[in-house]
Amino acid sequence: MTPSSDRPGGNPERPDPPAADRAYALTKELVLTGELPGGHLFSEGDIAERLRMSRTPVREAFIRLQTEGLLQLIPKRGVVVLPVPPGEAEDVLDAREAIETAAVRRLVRQPELVPAALERLRAALRTQRAHGESGDLHAFADADEAFHRAIVAAGGNQLMIDFYATLADRQRRMNIRAIGPAPERPSAILREHQELITIIASGDDSAFGPALRTHLDRTHRR
Repeated sequence: MTPSSDRPGGNPERPDPPAADRAYALTKELVLTGELPGGHLFSEGDIAERLRMSRTPVREAFIRLQTEGLLQLIPKRGVVVLPVPPGEAEDVLDAREAIETAAVRRLVRQPELVPAALERLRAALRTQRAHGESGDLHAFADADEAFHRAIVAAGGNQLMIDFYATLADRQRRMNIRAIGPAPERPSAILREHQELITIIASGDDSAFGPALRTHLDRTHRR
């Protein structure tokens, strides 16, 4: 019997996403990973050709990405990737510092939750280290965001967790820009992440904020 996934229509229980969604996902990934850098001009045809689809769903995807502040449509020319706006990176870093510090302060007030939180953070760090050893910069950057998201999750404040999730795309884009030109940075980031874990394990929440600020400064404010 032919497996359902090999049939001409694919798996009927898991249909392919709509064309516009596929165009949106691909284009957004290219922007966030820096393959399409800020200021880069390209066309609907470029993405349509990659995905072997018409330009109409690609145009729909571009409009969606324009509303998210990643692209700007230029009539009769194509679409340009919007650079990170001046000041946005600093805003993101300030928000991250406030949220992650508050999460650790809340966590250490509940010592019974600390062991499980530490195990999740160590697992996230092991994943990031593996990506660093394999030289996969994009996966390393994604794992960096996941590590810091785990810190926020450990605090257990759902409002902070939900807000922090809205920063994920900006974090990924900033990580690639910060780590890509600095080949020595991944090893340093791993050491600094280990230091953050050690501070959490010690229960000294007053030391976490300065260590996090130094970590963010070295990565993004160099």
